[in-house]
Formats: sequence, structure tokens, C-alpha cells
Amino acid sequence: MANFTAKDVNELRKSTGVGMMDCKKALTEADGDVEKAIELLREKGLATQAKKAGRVAAEGMVVAKVNADNSVGCVVEVNSETDFVANTDEFKAFVNQVADTIIEKNPADVEALKATTVSGGTMTVDEALQELFLKIRENLQIRRFVRMEGILVPYIHGGGKIGVMVRAESPAGAIPEILAAAKDCALQVAAMNPPYLKREDVPAAGGPIPHWWPTCTSFPRWPTP
Repeated sequence: MANFTAKDVNELRKSTGVGMMDCKKALTEADGDVEKAIELLREKGLATQAKKAGRVAAEGMVVAKVNADNSVGCVVEVNSETDFVANTDEFKAFVNQVADTIIEKNPADVEALKATTVSGGTMTVDEALQELFLKIRENLQIRRFVRMEGILVPYIHGGGKIGVMVRAESPAGAIPEILAAAKDCALQVAAMNPPYLKREDVPAAGGPIPHWWPTCTSFPRWPTP
């Protein structure tokens, strides 16, 4: 006879986000021990995650984000297998948490980021990614990020399909007028994807300069695949 009730199964489902049948199997195997059941679910999830790692993650979202005074920011791209997952609140929350971690902790690269304690939490980014996989069951990949400092203005287009971060320079600092001008540049970068930053960078044979040419110091622009 099982040493757990339907209420235990439901509580385990709520705490882990895993399906009812998987929770029931884990509790059965753990003889009703909830903590052991959670560990079993995590171990099985990691095994499944490894099997799915080769599957194409061609959807996802880009987040461009800055801190409170617009002095530090990042653009980060996280991929999923389907746009359905990319549009879930849990996935969006994870990507934003990763962005906060990059801004706060300044990791050197994606591997260093995965080993970093996630913003506002106790587990690493990689462990948080694994926890999300247990709920979503899709191949999830942190693809790339860039962290910037200066006078920064982020812009997201298409619900996370395109992300832009504009860095401006001005002796006036991050006053509203400078931020508004940088936002205009970000809109143009998202719309036109200009290959050059300044007029001087354009090859002589490149043709006339478009009238919308931005005057900012840098503008990483990332579309999701």
C-alpha cells in the first residue's frame, strides 16, 4: 500500500511543476518520502535533459535590460524548442532573472554565467535552468549575452524577437533628453539593422548614407533564430 495520498501527489506537482503521473511514480519509488521524490524527479529530469540536448532549440526570446540608473545593462538570448514555451510566464521570468544576474554578477561568458548564483536566489543559473526543464521538458539553451556599461537604453521588439541596447555618450549624463534620443536610435536599429555605426565606417563604395543613420556609440542587435 502506498505511503502517500492524492493530496501529497498534488502538493508535489505544485512544488515542482512536474506532471501528476510523474509525481505519483516518484512518490511510489520514494515510499512516500517527498524530499527523496523531488531528488528522483530531478535526477530523471537531468537524464531526459541530456537526451534532448541534441534537439534543435530554434525559438526563444531576447531580453535587453538595464539597472535603475541606466548605467549597466545586458542583452541575453535564451532558446527553446517551441514558441509556445517561449511565451510562457515561467520562461520569461527565467530569462529576466538571467539578465538580472548578468547585470549584477558580471560573468565572463556563458559557462561562467551557468556557474553563477542566480539573482535573488540560492541555486546557480544552471540549476535554475534544470529546474525549469523539469516543468517544461524542452531543450533550453542560454545562447549568448553581452553586458555593457555607460548611458544605456534597451529596446525589445516583437515580444522578444529582437533586442537592442544603445550606449550613448554625453557630458550631461543620463538625463531624459539623452535617454529619449538613445531610444530613437534603438528603434531605428531594431527596424533597419544598420551594419555600421558611423558615417566614417561606411566603405567608399557603400552608397549614400540613409537619413535615419543613428548617432550612438554602440548598438548590439540580436534576433532570435
